[in-house]
Formats: sequence, structure tokens, C-alpha cells
Amino acid sequence: MNATPTGAAPTGAAPTGAAPTGAATDEFHRRVITDAAAAVRGLTVALGERLGLYRALAEHGPLTPEELAKHTGIAPRYAEEWLHAQLSADYVERHPSSNQYTLPAAHAPVLADGSAVTFTAGFFTALKALYATEDQLVDAYRTGEGVGWAEHDPALDTGMGSLFQPSYQHRLVPEWLPALDGVTERLANGGRVADVGCGIGHTTRLIAQAFPNATVYGFDYSEEAISIARQLADDAGLGDRVVFETASADDYPGRDYDLVTFFNCLHDMGDPEAAAAHVRGTLTADGTWMLVETNASADDVTGDTPAARMFMSLSAVMCLPVAVAQRGPYALGNHAGEKAFRRIAEAGGFTRWRRATETPVNAVYEARP
Repeated sequence: MNATPTGAAPTGAAPTGAAPTGAATDEFHRRVITDAAAAVRGLTVALGERLGLYRALAEHGPLTPEELAKHTGIAPRYAEEWLHAQLSADYVERHPSSNQYTLPAAHAPVLADGSAVTFTAGFFTALKALYATEDQLVDAYRTGEGVGWAEHDPALDTGMGSLFQPSYQHRLVPEWLPALDGVTERLANGGRVADVGCGIGHTTRLIAQAFPNATVYGFDYSEEAISIARQLADDAGLGDRVVFETASADDYPGRDYDLVTFFNCLHDMGDPEAAAAHVRGTLTADGTWMLVETNASADDVTGDTPAARMFMSLSAVMCLPVAVAQRGPYALGNHAGEKAFRRIAEAGGFTRWRRATETPVNAVYEARP
């Protein structure tokens, strides 16, 4: 479909009579078209996740389009078209003799199994929120203002939560918390925890489930996220063991916490030094600030890992605008790196710092008074 008005040149079009492009331009053109295809395919992945299409293929496949439609309650014609999109992406396989489609076993932990550490399909539901802010981002880029988290659709909370949830599910309790000095022992004996920037409460619930003697609080400045977190805690039978409140990182209530956690959120804050100082003031004398951030830095801008490429784009359309919207002294973006985070911790009154552990995606830092 041609959306360009008659007589109008497309935005960014080269002047008429431009020189032939050459092989390098042709190759780059193919790469950009590939990226464009991936951008559109992301919406089909979100549909597959929300409608349970991948799960149905994993549990009941191979399936014809009609069979997939019956299992998931969608129209058969849409099932067929969605399967064609997945086939073109090599996400599914087709058996021509039976017109049945299969989700390969190796793909299921990425697209269908929400408990797998590799599960990624849930992230694509955030695209609804991210693409919807395009007009606000255009204005923000022109004015230097921001786009606050609350200006996004609630799908951002659930989608971004899904991006990090598999790592948290598989690594927080068995690997990350034990890497901190003496923390698991304190929580087992009834310590106090503040999970700041908790979003919809994945990490808060994991800590509460693993340490039933601990007192666990979740704080986030998004009322939508806190509302979802409370419901999920009730659904998990934790409503009487974890408390969720709307609060920001520099004014959340309570004192004498043994552990304060920030999961992939400090870089979104306009005044992270104020947040660090508040954490220092709410910890016990020998408490721990656990800071989990992307395992990326400014040196990774040209990095060739898929995670680095994704983080750079997320920073440009989400992380940086969210921080700018808070009108603080910082606008870090999501790849400020360890040196920047350590300086912020020291400015907040912390004297001990170490990288406790890491994964290709996340770095886990331990700051102590």
C-alpha cells in the first residue's frame, strides 16, 4: 500500500537522478529490510503469546491451521495467516503432505515455555506500549523533554517484566543472593527487604517465597504496576506476606532494612544519587544494597551481541526518555556502566563496592555502607 500522497517525495528520499547505489548500499538495504521485517514480526510474536498460539503448538502439535484455531479459539483464516508469518521467519516448520505445522522442540523454551530461562516471547507484548509513544518521542527529541513511564500503556510493565523474569526466576535465589556477603543467612533468620522499583513484583514475590521468615516490601512509583503486583501476590497466596506500596526510590518508607534491591531501574531515575542516599539512610548499619543493571557500558555501543543491540535501542526509546522526564541531574540511559554506578553509590554514602556476579545480560553489584 502506498501511503505517500501523489506528488510528494517520501521522507528522506534522495534527489531525483541520484547516482547508482552500488553493492555496499544494496547489502545495507537488505539488512534494513530484514530489520523492518523483524519489527513487524514482533507484533505477530505478541499475538502468539497473548493468544496462546505457541503454547498450543508446543502442547498439541503438529497442527493444521484449523486445528490450531480450534485449540485457541481464533478464526481459522487468521490461524493460517499467522502460521505463514511464523514459517517465513523459520519459527515453525510445515509438513506439506498434511498441511500441519510444528513448533520445533528447540524453539519451545524461547516462545512457549514461560518457565524457561530462555523465554522471550513475553517481551514482545511491550511493543504495544513502546510504539504507541512515537508521537511523544518525536516531541521529546525536538524539545529535550522526556516521556515518563506513566505515559506508557500498562503493557510496558508486563512486557518488560517478562523480559527479565526468566533470569530472575532461575538466578535470583540460587545464584545472585548467595553471591552477596551474608545476605541469605540474614533473610532466612527474618530480615527486612525493600524491593525498590519492583514493577509488577516478580522479584518481590521470589524473595518472599524463598525466605518465609523475611519481611518483604515492594515499592514502585507506577500505580498501575503496584495494582498488578498486589493482584499477582494474592493469586500466589502471598498477600499476607508481602506489602506493595506506591513510592519513589528517594522517598519510600521504612528503615532498618537488611537488604534493599534495585532491579534494572536505577538507570531510569533522574536523580540516582538521591536514590542512593535514601537507600543508605534506610539500611541497617551493615545492610546491603543489591543493584542489578544491564551488563553493558558505553564501550558496548558498537558491540555485536544481540543483547547489546537491543539495550541500545531500548535506551533510545524508553530508558533515556523516562529518566529525562524526571527532570533530575542525570539521564544515564541503560548502558552507563559500572564506573558510573559506583560513583553514584559513593556519592550516596556507600564505601564498599564489588561486582558480586554477572550474566551476559545482567551485572549484580553489592554496595555496603
